[in-house]
Amino acid sequence: MGQAAGPESAWGKLACDLYAGFVKIVAILQTYNEQRFIGDCLDHLAEQGVSAYLVDNESTDETVSIAESRLGKNLIGIESLPRDGHFALDSQLVRKEELAQSLDADWLIHQDADEFRVTPDRGKSLAQAIGEFDEAGFNAVNFLELTFVPTREEPDHDHPRYRETMRSYYPLLPWFPNRLNAWKRQDGPVNLSAQGGHVVSFPGLSMAPRSLYSRHYVFLSLDYAARKFGPHRYAPDELARGWHHWRASVSPSSIELPSKDDLRWYVADHLLD
Repeated sequence: MGQAAGPESAWGKLACDLYAGFVKIVAILQTYNEQRFIGDCLDHLAEQGVSAYLVDNESTDETVSIAESRLGKNLIGIESLPRDGHFALDSQLVRKEELAQSLDADWLIHQDADEFRVTPDRGKSLAQAIGEFDEAGFNAVNFLELTFVPTREEPDHDHPRYRETMRSYYPLLPWFPNRLNAWKRQDGPVNLSAQGGHVVSFPGLSMAPRSLYSRHYVFLSLDYAARKFGPHRYAPDELARGWHHWRASVSPSSIELPSKDDLRWYVADHLLD
């Protein structure tokens, strides 16, 4: 799985390095207790020629210490955002909007730790693809979301090898664009919070005509879902606004895992369907 996620030849790596040198891309991550994902996410971004900045929401596990080991590599900084007892998406997005004005970057990506952004072209990195869009005059990129989930046949992937074992997925496209959250740095402010981070907006937005891909590992087992979701996790005012949908009401007993026969099977990034 790791080979498919990054450049697949010496030339691919060289091209990735060249594009990364001309177009500086920074993914802004927000985390809370993401020790399972954060190291893999940062390493994947490095393979893709992308730097990262971490806003941690007062994690109580090893998220920050794992991330700190990547400082000086592709992780350029870590800061703490007060949690106030709840997951508060709005305050996170406002902080990301502020960082989009202050970070040293040509392009920004609104990124979660359980997402792995890739291109549909074999051997092409994110740095290459975004560099090409930039050269063509576009200033925003959409991602098609491929959602990876446990199945009835294989229900537990809460271990370090989850990307190797959890290969069943389905495409998720409730509207288009659904994940328009990579953009070229603007002279003025951008708006992420209006649509919950799914769609960035700013004057003069010109979306690239071709979408890239995002492998999204929503949960790794029913026990993992019980720890990650539920109404206790989210800010009450955001629940009142209708945010977080099923994540706020889910319980392990309410989740019916699909059969792997009803899903698609991951082989490689360029073969994602």
